[in-house]
Amino acid sequence: MTAPTVLSFFDTATKSYSHIVTDADSGVCAVIDSVLDFDIKSGRTGTAGAGRLIETVKQRNWRTEWVLETHAHADHLTAAPYIKAKLGGKIAIGAQIPVVQQAFSRIYNLGGDFPVDGCQFDRLFADGEEFRIGGLTARVMATPGHTPACITYVIGDAAFIGDTLFAPDYGTARCDFPGGDARTLYRSIQRILALPPDTRLYQCHDYPPDGREPQPHATVAEQRAKNVHLTGRSEDEFVALREGRDKTLEMPPLMLPAVQVNIRAGAMPPPEPNGISYLKIPVNRF
Repeated sequence: MTAPTVLSFFDTATKSYSHIVTDADSGVCAVIDSVLDFDIKSGRTGTAGAGRLIETVKQRNWRTEWVLETHAHADHLTAAPYIKAKLGGKIAIGAQIPVVQQAFSRIYNLGGDFPVDGCQFDRLFADGEEFRIGGLTARVMATPGHTPACITYVIGDAAFIGDTLFAPDYGTARCDFPGGDARTLYRSIQRILALPPDTRLYQCHDYPPDGREPQPHATVAEQRAKNVHLTGRSEDEFVALREGRDKTLEMPPLMLPAVQVNIRAGAMPPPEPNGISYLKIPVNRF
């Protein structure tokens, strides 16, 4: 099985992982789940984190064909437009993103000026679709549950799974956002765990307990044997655990600003007549 080159970058502020996957023979790469710095206190954005990815690509003379999203993130703002402006490539996400756009368009009252057909992205990937990263073949798996539009990119012996699974000692993604569903998540996870045992599953986040360094991936075999939410549990037992745990979780600190940007493929809301762009905060909705 092909083993693509993968470099992972950890954003300590949001506990997020971004990845660069590259076909070493051609030097063609894709950037996956990039992060835009955002200070919620001041409303200021920054590009230091994204800059690390850009400099890495430039220093190695790689050529970027894709800027990929596993889903519309609720815990950080994507830097996809900035990456595209600096490196090129097409911004892509799962074909079910209109479902997420429709739900949050109502919540943010975006109205008819905001299209809910995914047109903000350059490419929408359907379940089972394949595309190329240089000489590599990437296959798309629909893995909903955390959100309706979550997808996994399977590229050789690596799979980029977004928030579906975390490190084995932390478990699985929450399912209490609009359109999320614990039973759907369980079944998506089973698709992922049906990949070959040595497949590297690259996460979008890690929340390491004290004493452990952040880890960007675990293998299918490790997840099967050690995942604290899955091992030894039936589907019904997992659903009960996941739904019960979700009731105890706080809102991610950046969810309300992040989602309205991420459903726009990373674009900020259009500036108002004074030239300033504003993010909405729905009051008493969540």
